[in-house]
Amino acid sequence: MLDKKNKILIIGLGLMGGSYARAFTEKGYFVGAIEKKESSLAYALEKGFIQEGQSEPKADLIGKYDILIFALYPHIFTEWVKQYQHLIPKGRLLTDVTGVKGAIAEDLQALLREDLEYIGAHPMAGREASGIENANTEMFRGANYIVTPTEKNTQEAIDTCIEIGKTLGFSTVSVLSPEKHDEMIGFLSQLTHCIAVSLMDCKDAEHLARYTGDSFRDLTRIAKINDEMWSELFLLNKKALLAQMDLFSEQFAKMRDAIAEDDQESLREMMRLSTERRTFFDKKTNR
Repeated sequence: MLDKKNKILIIGLGLMGGSYARAFTEKGYFVGAIEKKESSLAYALEKGFIQEGQSEPKADLIGKYDILIFALYPHIFTEWVKQYQHLIPKGRLLTDVTGVKGAIAEDLQALLREDLEYIGAHPMAGREASGIENANTEMFRGANYIVTPTEKNTQEAIDTCIEIGKTLGFSTVSVLSPEKHDEMIGFLSQLTHCIAVSLMDCKDAEHLARYTGDSFRDLTRIAKINDEMWSELFLLNKKALLAQMDLFSEQFAKMRDAIAEDDQESLREMMRLSTERRTFFDKKTNR
């Protein structure tokens, strides 16, 4: 189980890695980091998000830590493990913040040494801004955290990963298989980003900015997107994402047909259903 005797090593100090580091430090944990960008490392040290850090993986630093949390792009995460796992002492736990699981979990566990354990996790939180300068622990409050174990994971690792989510301040911590996670994320996150990007791309909107209301701003907030990271996530989750895109296309076509045919009742029926289902997503406030 997780306790404050555990030292936490964050690999990658972007927005999420920096926010993790800040949150753990504020909770009283000893936190270190590996970050190749010297300016990000310096910022984290200056702000007190971490107690120590290096720009290159070295055994003397890694050997101090009990839990390694990877906040890297999926392909960089896999390559890091291939190249540097020999520096990690036996018995250590590895976890991550990666937005897809099925495409990496099995491969990663297969290449990992038998005396190390990896368990996937996905913080369902984020901001449009990137970089450690925007690290913010508030984005974890009211957000969801998903643990994605496989049959290779021990119960101790699962429990520790659950405790990580709770310690960081997530309001709900859930456990899903990597496959169920990817299906869910394909709909709730990746599809919504596809819609927002497509909406912004379909029309030159610069001159429209002076006329818009909050509905358009709210709907397209996530269209300000990290193209390198999200394009990789889309392709890694291709099968699940395409299925969700087809599902959306069917409903969009249904609405288009109703409008073309002046079928007001079908439109109202779709709107009543959407209103009913949307209430499930309203964040409940504690009274």
